[in-house]
Amino acid sequence: MAYNKSMKTELSLKQHFIKALVYPLIVFIWKSCRVEVVGEEYVNKLTTNNTAFIPCYWHQQHIFCAHYLLQLKRTGLKLGFLISPSKDGDIPAAILESKGVTAIRGSSNRTGAQALRDLFMVIKKENVTTVTTPDGPTGPIYHFKTGAVMLSQLAQVPILPMAYRVSSAWQFSSWDRFLLPKPFSKVTVHIGEPEQMPKSLDTEEQQDQAVRLGGILNRLSGIEKSELNT
Repeated sequence: MAYNKSMKTELSLKQHFIKALVYPLIVFIWKSCRVEVVGEEYVNKLTTNNTAFIPCYWHQQHIFCAHYLLQLKRTGLKLGFLISPSKDGDIPAAILESKGVTAIRGSSNRTGAQALRDLFMVIKKENVTTVTTPDGPTGPIYHFKTGAVMLSQLAQVPILPMAYRVSSAWQFSSWDRFLLPKPFSKVTVHIGEPEQMPKSLDTEEQQDQAVRLGGILNRLSGIEKSELNT
């Protein structure tokens, strides 16, 4: 059975220029920051056992959570990301492909069922750890949708909650209040215990699990209740 794993992404000259700037900038910021990882033993156990899993973090925290996961490729981890099939996704897809990462082109909004199937297939056929941002791609912010719950339930691999906190960052005015850490900041990456979803969950139970997991991400992120209502 085929699934929508992307072929090599072709970029325009302008897109090549942007790609050449973006990733080195992320690496520079990461290396300039004082980075601490809390809960790394949970990741180490999964990678040691060669277990695929589903890293899960809020969309606003993509930059450093994704970069931390890319560092794990040295352990032999196979990593995959769901990337928008639109032109907006071409540069992220090309960056990830250049790092040996699987780009699955799809959208949880427009092609939800197909995207879920593609993620399931790449886990089961290739043992790929597939990253999800449960409030993406368009929000609402901090709303944990049930896609990751269903994927864990179907593929029988655990969800790994992740977040990072930063002492100083630029915060964008986008729907997700995207965070870009400032150089030389202190960054703490927080990793929670893996959460395996049971095989038998009905729709209401899936929603209950999503609410619970959203609470875990908020605690790891240090998000206050007052921020959830703004």
